[in-house]
Amino acid sequence: MQQSEQIVVGRLGAVYGVKGWLKVQSFTDDPESIFEYSPWLLSQKTEREMKVVEWRRHNNGLIARLEGISDRDEAARLTGADICITADELPALADDEFYWRDLIGMRVVNTKGYDMGVVEQIMPTASNDVLVVKANSNDGFGKSERLIPFIQSEYVTEVNKEEKRIQVEWPSDF
Repeated sequence: MQQSEQIVVGRLGAVYGVKGWLKVQSFTDDPESIFEYSPWLLSQKTEREMKVVEWRRHNNGLIARLEGISDRDEAARLTGADICITADELPALADDEFYWRDLIGMRVVNTKGYDMGVVEQIMPTASNDVLVVKANSNDGFGKSERLIPFIQSEYVTEVNKEEKRIQVEWPSDF
């Protein structure tokens, strides 16, 4: 049986109080949705599964108490641990929605057939996400990277998961 890919969805922060509570930094779109996943796989130097016993909002952040952790010293040992889940725990998306991790590494080709490079990362901006495309080493226009807004139906005309290819309406020399 193949083991599912692990996804980091958050990180444990500083200890809060004396009863084993920890601050939680959530990387999910809706910060509170991190608590919909259980158990968490905590990853530091080693990995261990932990269940959230209770959680709540505190000021502008989140705090949680984990099963088996009842004092400040035990909680302090978990500070900085990544909170992971398996990829198959992620909710299914509509056909026109994508997880960033699925887009990274995809080849980007414009509608005229020019190979623009590979998605290296995705940059969030206030208005929309932007594909950071690492250009091919022999790029005909001397580009090392391109920034292409990920706006479907305007610039992104097709995302083909099977072929790991994104088609864009974007000039080759831009």
